[in-house]
Amino acid sequence: MMNNAPGSPRPGPAHTADRPPTPDTPAVHTPAVHAENLTVVRGPRTVLRNLGFTVPRGQITGLLGPSGCGKSTLMRALVGTQAKVTGTLDVLGHPAGHPALRTRIGYVTQAPSVYDDLTVRQNLDYFAAILNPGRAAADRRAEDVTRAIADVDLTTHADSLAGNLSGGQRNRVSLAVALLGAPELLVLDEPTVGLDPVLRRDLWHLFHDIATGRGATLLVSSHVMDEAERCHRLLLMRDGELLADDSPDALRTRTGADTVEEAFLHLVDEAKAAARMKETTR
Repeated sequence: MMNNAPGSPRPGPAHTADRPPTPDTPAVHTPAVHAENLTVVRGPRTVLRNLGFTVPRGQITGLLGPSGCGKSTLMRALVGTQAKVTGTLDVLGHPAGHPALRTRIGYVTQAPSVYDDLTVRQNLDYFAAILNPGRAAADRRAEDVTRAIADVDLTTHADSLAGNLSGGQRNRVSLAVALLGAPELLVLDEPTVGLDPVLRRDLWHLFHDIATGRGATLLVSSHVMDEAERCHRLLLMRDGELLADDSPDALRTRTGADTVEEAFLHLVDEAKAAARMKETTR
């Protein structure tokens, strides 16, 4: 979890064409994320291979695929913490990892990143002070902390030690930290893993409220295909490559499937058949 906390970010990917907004293309009309030929190599393995996609502003984009397909690596690249990234990756009009993005992005990793010996409120107070330091901002920090705790339904546990919370509750503390300061882009790496169905439903209601009510952009990864139906747009991944970048309705229509899961499996089968055909023609 981080809201791009202080510290020098790792260099972002090679930025082949910096495209700052112009009067003819204001920032609100540019995508939240734009990638071209995005590649990540880790040792002898190419984890992400020539990805090209956009993430629209003010919507929920689902990043879906089986475990190990490269979802977390892609998210680390977006927030500027992934090494050996090449290609173009623009985030909110800047190269990924740019210092100007530190307070504009909220990031939640798969593992809760909270201090177990602090209460929920103390954890949020600490990170709020990093994001918005100084006595003059004290009232604003207090409001942000109270709002974030309420957003994730932890008001009754605000004074509980994080170490005494359940795993799902600790995940929600991490999400609350990411919500501090009302970030423009939320990058959430499997935020609903291990949560009960009711809490999953409530969090997805919150995600939609953040997107539609607050105008923020969310990129949410999952390997649970029924969550795809809750997204405005989908990036479907397999083995470090994109199989599709489209809306759920368009994917179902394109493949003749009744569900996004069936559409994904259809695209996987197509990709396997194409790979076999390529091998036989060599």
